[in-house]
Amino acid sequence: MHTQQIFAGDDIIALRRRRLRIEVVKGADKNRKIDFDLDRIVIGTHDSCPMKLTDTTVSRQHCEIALVHQGYAVRDLDSTNGTYVDRLRIREAIIDHDCRVRVGDTVLRIQPLDETVEISLADETRFGSLYGRSAAMRRIFDLLARVAPTDTTVLITGESGTGKELAARAIHEASMRSEGPFVVVDCGAIPPNLIESELYGHEKGSFTGAVAKRIGAFEAATGGTLFLDELGELPLDLQTRLLGVIERREVSPIGSTEARKVDVRIVAATNRDLRREVNRGSFREDLYFRLAVVPVEMPPLRERPEDVQLYIEQFLDEVATDHAGVSLDIETIERLTKQPWRGNVRELRNVLERAVALGDVELPSHSDAELPTVGGTVDVNVPFKIGKATLIEAYERAYVERLMAEHDGNITRAARAAEIDRVYLLRVLDKFGLRPSKKSKS
Repeated sequence: MHTQQIFAGDDIIALRRRRLRIEVVKGADKNRKIDFDLDRIVIGTHDSCPMKLTDTTVSRQHCEIALVHQGYAVRDLDSTNGTYVDRLRIREAIIDHDCRVRVGDTVLRIQPLDETVEISLADETRFGSLYGRSAAMRRIFDLLARVAPTDTTVLITGESGTGKELAARAIHEASMRSEGPFVVVDCGAIPPNLIESELYGHEKGSFTGAVAKRIGAFEAATGGTLFLDELGELPLDLQTRLLGVIERREVSPIGSTEARKVDVRIVAATNRDLRREVNRGSFREDLYFRLAVVPVEMPPLRERPEDVQLYIEQFLDEVATDHAGVSLDIETIERLTKQPWRGNVRELRNVLERAVALGDVELPSHSDAELPTVGGTVDVNVPFKIGKATLIEAYERAYVERLMAEHDGNITRAARAAEIDRVYLLRVLDKFGLRPSKKSKS
C-alpha cells in the first residue's frame, strides 16, 4: 500500500504515505537523487519543477508523477521528446514498483520507499458550500483554509462538475475580502471580440455598439475577488494583455489612455491541463506561472465514492420542504456509489433533480451511458419508422447528456462544440427535461 488511512473509531484522521525516491541513473544530471512526499512531482527543466533537470532534450514541464489509488500515475505533459516506461512511449501509465522512466536523454529510477510520512486532514467535512468526508476532499479543505486568508493567486483545476466555482467562492468567503464583491467572468462563454470589454471595460463610442461607458470586471471586483472561469479558453493574444494587467494591477479600458489601479485577488479555474497547453504553445508559460502560485486540483467523484451518500443526503435535505418524504433505499445508494460519474457532482445532482421532479427515485442503472449504436438486437416486428425514431431519440438524449457534462452545463460552449445552433440545443434539452437550472451549477 502506498497510502494508508489512519482511523480513530470510524473516522479517518490522517493518512500515512510512503515516500518516493527519484534518482537520475543516466543523463546530464546523473546521480542526482531526491526523496519526495508530494501528491504530484513535475519533472522538467523549469525552475518551478520539484525535480529540475538540465538535460536540453527534456521539456520545461515534461511529465508528472502523481499518487493515485493504484500506485503512481506517470503522465506525459505533451513533451517534445516523449516519456517512456520500459521502452514504451506513454501518455499515462500506472506503476506500483521500482522501475525506470526515460525523459529525453535522461533515465530516472522511480523507487517507492519503506519510509513513510503522516499527512493531517481537515477535521470538518465541509468548506463553504463544498462537502466531502473523503480524505481527498478533506485535504482540499485543509489547503483552502490555509490559502484563503492570504491574497495569493490560486489556480483551480479539475474535471467539469467537480465544484471549481464553489471552491473559488469558498476561498473568497473565508478571506479578508469577504465583504467585497465576488465577480465571475466565464472566459469560455464570451465571444473573443467582447472579452476585453468584459474584463477591462470601455469608454462610450470606443467601438461600434459602445453606446455607453462600461465598467470592466477588474474594476467591478476592486476590494474583492475576480474569478476567471474556464481561463484555458482565452485566446493567445488576449493572454498577453491579461498577463500585463495581473502584473501591474492596473487596467486601461478600451478607448481610454488612462490606466486605473485595481485592488483584486485573482482566482482562476479551468478543466484543461494548462501545462500541456503550454507545451503545445496554446497557453503562455509566464501567464501560467503567474496564475498557478497555489494550484488546487479538485478530485473527480469516481475517486471518492464515500462522498456520494453525503451529496445525496445534502441534496435531499435541500428539497425536503417541497418534496417531503423523499428518500432512496440502500440498494439505490449503493448503485449510485458505483457509478463513474463523468459529469461528477453536477451530474449526480442533475440525476437526483430529475428523479425528484418526476416523483420516481428509481434512478438509471448507470450514468455513463454509451451512445446508442446500430447493431446487436434489432426488433423487426416494430415498424421501421418507429424503430428509427426510437433510435434517433435515444441517440439525441445520450448525446446531449454527455455534451452538457463535458461542457460544465454551459449551453453556449456546448452548442459551439457540437456545431449546432444554441436555440436548437435548448429545444433538445427541453424535449428531455435536461435544461440545467441555475441552482444545479457546482
